[in-house]
Amino acid sequence: MDTKSMIIDTATMLFQLKGYLGVGLNEILKACNISKGALYHHFPNGKEELLIACLEALNETIIKDMEDIFGRYPSTLEATDAMVNQLITHFETEKTLIGYTFSSIVSEMAALSDPVRIVCAQLYQDMQDIYFNKLVADGFSEDKAYSFALMMTASIEGGMMLCLTQKATEPLRVISQALANSLKEF
Repeated sequence: MDTKSMIIDTATMLFQLKGYLGVGLNEILKACNISKGALYHHFPNGKEELLIACLEALNETIIKDMEDIFGRYPSTLEATDAMVNQLITHFETEKTLIGYTFSSIVSEMAALSDPVRIVCAQLYQDMQDIYFNKLVADGFSEDKAYSFALMMTASIEGGMMLCLTQKATEPLRVISQALANSLKEF
């Protein structure tokens, strides 16, 4: 792995564990075993530029995983169930959802940095587009697909945050069942 990728991977993990404001540059430097000059070589504008690179890398990973899951299952219901079960299994084995959510970073930074807010908004839009496209393929009208995709994005992201704060998978289990019931009625 090259130095820039290693910095991004390490900083992403630290940001997800401690938040953007809870991680100092010195902690990133120590965890990566690099000099300040090496960090600024790859990220001349500093920590915020690094955060944006971390969010973009996280976006790529999350979207690739979602596209894979939604491509393997014939319906939105089956794909959503598989995705939520993957999140639950990961949480049960790892006791965290690092690599699957960035909501904590959004809540911390969206009001403080327009560039960060824009990157986060795009990630949410990319997720919503996957849901939307699958719902349209299932026969939903574009209006209904848009509304339901928005609800899915908010519900699943909120469920992940509740799992983290409650240290339990029940929120995702309840949301999964509620989404399944809603899909059948919608």
